[in-house]
Amino acid sequence: MKARAVWGAAWKALLLLTATLLFLLFPARYAKSVRDGISLWAVSVLPATLPFLFLTTLLTELDLFKKVTKLFAPPARGLFRISGEGAMAGLLSMTSGYPVGAKTVSELALRGRISEEEKFRVVCLSTTSGPAFLVGVVGSGMFLSPAVGWILYLSHLLGVGLVCFLLRFTAKPVAVRPYLQEASPPVTLGEALSGSVLSVLTVGGAIAIFYAFGQMIADMGAFFSLPPLIEAVVRGLLEMTTGCALLAKMPSALSIALCAFLVTFGGLCVLVQQLTFLSRIHIPALPFLLIKALQGAIAAGIAYGLALLLI
Repeated sequence: MKARAVWGAAWKALLLLTATLLFLLFPARYAKSVRDGISLWAVSVLPATLPFLFLTTLLTELDLFKKVTKLFAPPARGLFRISGEGAMAGLLSMTSGYPVGAKTVSELALRGRISEEEKFRVVCLSTTSGPAFLVGVVGSGMFLSPAVGWILYLSHLLGVGLVCFLLRFTAKPVAVRPYLQEASPPVTLGEALSGSVLSVLTVGGAIAIFYAFGQMIADMGAFFSLPPLIEAVVRGLLEMTTGCALLAKMPSALSIALCAFLVTFGGLCVLVQQLTFLSRIHIPALPFLLIKALQGAIAAGIAYGLALLLI
């Protein structure tokens, strides 16, 4: 066990030193990769994500939010064994996309409105993409087909929902309970704005850094001689948007299925964004990654079938 820890530390040190050396030797090349990542964030992510982060932070403070969660409570308990608040976090994620869901779950859990027992299941339900990205960016923009975007979105939600339904059998029934006493005062307008800006900057930083890492890996020959389809998946596991863009250049039922897997799993860049928020509520990383991989595999199978039938 001690030897494994030593080897793990050695690999981390080697990777960090290699990345640092490459930045020092070729600053212009990798600065361009960082700019490309920032450009993607500024054009595609920032305009959609920042308003949703700000609005959802304020929305969860409204009395209306608490009233609506009562309507969601019975089906949420029956389907996923989670509370109405957990179901609303999932709905916000499915309409707004990541990282809105992860941030919403984290804030609700910290304020005592999602219980300790249910929070992992809520997280698995609330770390999704949204229709603006899948239909607008991936479907219409990359595959040049809104129909592909809707196939991806539907299979994505079905993959996530089916696994979360199965997780209900690992949990105790959620009792009907009054709203928990919040441990902190309501969020002010200024706090909501500053928190949303910091969150979206975190997302932008992750995208920019992983764009540069992807270019480094390519420069070191990691993708040489790989078939284009495999290269697209490998790149997508690092940065999901890049993988989807490459798959869109080879349109087929298989490429749509692989794109569904990447979008649902998230890729390392998206996972780091989500885990940044979820670390505040101590979500274990390995079980979370395994669940996302399973959701991605199921979404890929559904997307493959739908693509064969509809396209």
